Amino acid sequence: MSRRALLLLPLALAGCSVLPERPNIPVRRFALNPERPTRRTAPRGAAVLLIRRVRGVPGLQELGLRRAEADGGFAIAPWDEWLAPPSDLAEAALRSWLQASGLFSAVVAPGSRAEHTLVLEAQLTVLDYAPAANEARAGLAGVLLLERGLSSRVLLTFDVRGRAPLAAGADAPAAAAAMQAALGDAFAELERAFVAGLAGASAAR
Repeated sequence: MSRRALLLLPLALAGCSVLPERPNIPVRRFALNPERPTRRTAPRGAAVLLIRRVRGVPGLQELGLRRAEADGGFAIAPWDEWLAPPSDLAEAALRSWLQASGLFSAVVAPGSRAEHTLVLEAQLTVLDYAPAANEARAGLAGVLLLERGLSSRVLLTFDVRGRAPLAAGADAPAAAAAMQAALGDAFAELERAFVAGLAGASAAR
């Protein structure tokens, strides 16, 4: 075989490749930042709340949007994703929501030097959309702690759920928007639980 034929052989083999081509589908990324409809000012002397890192249950570490199937399983979208892990986005959104609630003088993150007496430990338990039920769903579970010095006690345990309607045949942007609304609904439920829990703690003192 001539030298020229040897040089052309790899090009010929490449042209005959049987490997499937990867589809050129752009990845769409979505925000997850439900905002409280109104903003309230905290009363003088309101407590400072520390929110520890929010983690997701197994299955909620994926960036892809999560769809609940009619058979009870789940499917993760390969091309439609959140901007970051959903638990991280939920943590930032929850901090902003509770700051706007007027229940706390400040809502801070780990590493802050602000003195705090209340600590929130939460886990993202649900974040998906169910086309068969025409709804999106979100959930949070955890505890609210009162910390004084080296001691702490549980003021409130919670397991809140939120829902939002989803139109039949909704596309990925609509599904992401519905899941964001469902998370906002869960935040509102958590805020109501805090109002009751903090009032009960004040009455007990």
